[in-house]
Amino acid sequence: MKDSHALDPIEFASALIRRPSVTGTDAGALDLLEDQLTTLGFVCTRYPFGEGMARVDNLYARLGTAQPNFCFAGHTDVVPPGDAEKWTRPPFAGKVKDGQLWGRGAADMKGAIAAFTSAVTGLLADGWTPSGEGGGSISFLITGDEEGPAQNGTKKLLPAIAAAGEIIDHCLVGEPTNPDVMGEMIKNGRRGSINTVLTVKGRQGHVAYPHRAVNPLPKLLEILSTLTARKLDEGSEFFQPSNLEVTTIDVGNSAENVIPETATARFNIRFNIHHSGASLSEWINEICETAGEDFGGEIRTSIRVSGESFLTAPSQFTAQLQDAVKAVTGTAPALSTSGGTSDARFITHYAPVVEFGLVGATMHQTDERVAVADILTLRDIYTHMLRAYFA
Repeated sequence: MKDSHALDPIEFASALIRRPSVTGTDAGALDLLEDQLTTLGFVCTRYPFGEGMARVDNLYARLGTAQPNFCFAGHTDVVPPGDAEKWTRPPFAGKVKDGQLWGRGAADMKGAIAAFTSAVTGLLADGWTPSGEGGGSISFLITGDEEGPAQNGTKKLLPAIAAAGEIIDHCLVGEPTNPDVMGEMIKNGRRGSINTVLTVKGRQGHVAYPHRAVNPLPKLLEILSTLTARKLDEGSEFFQPSNLEVTTIDVGNSAENVIPETATARFNIRFNIHHSGASLSEWINEICETAGEDFGGEIRTSIRVSGESFLTAPSQFTAQLQDAVKAVTGTAPALSTSGGTSDARFITHYAPVVEFGLVGATMHQTDERVAVADILTLRDIYTHMLRAYFA
């Protein structure tokens, strides 16, 4: 595919990386994107949510007014770089070296934002428009709150634009979906996630006089043993089996001869479409209630469902993206639901959604980087997809 695009995706990605937009601080990243989209004719609207330190800015931009509306979704916020001295190159310099673009957000996911923006720019520069093909619109739905709590970003942005009359027909999220090389994987669903804090409170006492105390640890271990002993499911066609992982057990007892008063454990369940956050919450609470029937202390749970599982079934939309990837890379990508959560978990309630972006091998790591050639490849895939979709 020719390289005569009006917007160089490498330069634009570098410029985005130079805005140190760690979650909670935009640093001008959204301004940079909005300025570029405005020059292309997009109507841009900012949606700030939250108060004080929790205030987050978001952007919705649309080119055209007709349906269908093809939406590209993503985020400009990034995770903190950690110790900048451990980076080979400064994390927010956006430097190209040895064929790689280095910097926090290069893979996740400023490189993909730049690739999609460049794809649209190149198409428009060639005289192409979505309305000139079969009719339709292109939109960007970009948040500054994906890597953090994700409460004042896409989750609130979607109902806000819906209230304004916006309808998204299909959505492509630019998350880094390829494990090692471009073209490997499209995410057409995600597992859900539920986090639980389990607290067992007994009565402190001397280890030599256990009858005068209530030790919370055996009861905590009993509950955890019951929970972890259950095989949640066998998985399904598109999902791996659900899994429960205990992440910490905390007592805070530095004394050798004291039975502690309180013991706490945290665990996470990544679950597929055989379960819901509500059904798993009910199961956890039932186990704890049963365990508490013969216990002289107190058992408490704090449960937070951070996302439900979802699946975008194979369709013309997913086939178009698979064809676009294969046409550019020569590789037929697999449809997968592996990995963690993303903002697609919110978008699925409004439109069919899939994810495809760069190679994610270094995302969130020291020396995050992506191959320059991969960003150009991604731009070409997005270009191919847009032409196919609106044809």
